[in-house]
Amino acid sequence: MTKPVRTRFAPSPTGYMHIGGMRTALFNWLFARHHAGEFVLRIDDTDRARNMDEALEPILQSFRWLGLNWDEGPEIGGSVGPYFQSERDEYYTQACNTLLQQGKAFYDFTPPEQTKIERETAEKEKRNYLNNRNDQNLSEQEIRSRIERGEKYVIRFLVPRESERKIVIDDAVRGRVEFDPSQMPDPVIMRADGTPLYNFACVIDDAEMRISHVIRAEEHLSNTPVQAMLYEALGYDRPVFAHIPYVAAPGTKEKLSKRKLEKYRKSPQFKKLFEAADFIFPLLGLENRGGLDPVMVEYYEQIGYLPEAVLNALARLGWSLDDQTEIMSLDTIVKNFSLNRVVKSPAGFDPEKLLSFQAHWMAEVPAEEKRKRCRDYLKRAGMDNSKTEDERLELVIQAVGDRLVLFSDILKFQEFFTEDDQIEYEAKAFKKRIVKPENAVELLVKLADDLEQASVQSSGEFDRVVHEFVEQQEIQIGQIIHALRVAITGKAAGVGLFDAMAILGKESCVARIRRAIQQGKSEQGGQEIRQNG
Repeated sequence: MTKPVRTRFAPSPTGYMHIGGMRTALFNWLFARHHAGEFVLRIDDTDRARNMDEALEPILQSFRWLGLNWDEGPEIGGSVGPYFQSERDEYYTQACNTLLQQGKAFYDFTPPEQTKIERETAEKEKRNYLNNRNDQNLSEQEIRSRIERGEKYVIRFLVPRESERKIVIDDAVRGRVEFDPSQMPDPVIMRADGTPLYNFACVIDDAEMRISHVIRAEEHLSNTPVQAMLYEALGYDRPVFAHIPYVAAPGTKEKLSKRKLEKYRKSPQFKKLFEAADFIFPLLGLENRGGLDPVMVEYYEQIGYLPEAVLNALARLGWSLDDQTEIMSLDTIVKNFSLNRVVKSPAGFDPEKLLSFQAHWMAEVPAEEKRKRCRDYLKRAGMDNSKTEDERLELVIQAVGDRLVLFSDILKFQEFFTEDDQIEYEAKAFKKRIVKPENAVELLVKLADDLEQASVQSSGEFDRVVHEFVEQQEIQIGQIIHALRVAITGKAAGVGLFDAMAILGKESCVARIRRAIQQGKSEQGGQEIRQNG
């Protein structure tokens, strides 16, 4: 009878979820769902001093946001818990005692200083380090006596080095992999304080939780032979191993790492992500969030990506449906996911491709949902006022069109949600279009008077009034249009000018033009004083 499919993801509670780790979690989740199996979330919290609640929540929130529900684990429990390693000591102690009783593990009292010397000697002689086994045959009395004397020790698993049998792993991604146990040191499985080492705890937990497939990043491949021997020594069935490629930084073969953020900030591939954060996060009060950056899943949630886009991008990191399909819903991915389509080479994270996925899925968002999500960002940025009602917000979204790729992009058009007397001008554009031209301020005065007398509401009517003004003044449209845009929006570019005027309405347009006139005269006066002085 085929074993039920059970996969797991076991993050350490670091306080954030790495985008590469999330890809590994996704592959486990997809494999379980494809086979109608179960996905277990287990927390590797062997660092007992860490504040669990604070450190764990960002990880759980990343799963919630992406809609990757877990069948067993924190908050929901299950039949093979606890799901925190810090609460599973009895399992590790029992397994360790079993190995000791069967002569498959031993107390090692070798001082750390001696171990260091032995390692350095092996390195100089260009051979593999193999620990000494001087304490392998100590009697129970000798062990007890040395412990009572306060001697430090560790417990090591006894690797069957004398056997000529190779350790063979039939990896579901990498194929057949062989290891020679005769070249392996005896791994430490328990510390003197009773806490387990990673490889040991991992085997116990996976076995006790009936994990059928261990799908993890390729850097764990080197851990696999030790784990395979531990499975055998403890009489456990070995799971199927699948080591997937690591996620590489854009344009490199280097593993994507939080430690290299400053390097990424200078990368053209990451430029838009950092620029977006630099603009958006201060508006949302997130500028001091302890390094919220593009290596973290939370970054994409906070800045306004859709889960569909992030999942689409993560699924394509090292896996493909076929040779051409890029856009995929989560249902499509679940239906078609298999380990035989996972590649062996590093999977390059591509922010541009992620943005293209986002643009596609943003176009699928219903108008009502788009308004709601954009308004959430306006509220968080303190722009929740009478100008953010549904009608105006809908007009802005329509005018912005496909430039609204992220929900937070609405904040780039804050001129539509700002009070007329609080509009901020781009200094360079204001000086170039209003202060420097000889007659720009004078033309704006006349245009403001004409607009005040006109009956205008639609973009077409604003267009007509401005073009009639150009004809009456016998000027080129360029002599007024650029100054007008800066006057009413504060910017040199943006949505269609007449669409913008229609959204703002005649009264706001006139008020903003008059404010720009006042500031323009003031700056021209200051300029004259400097010149005369």
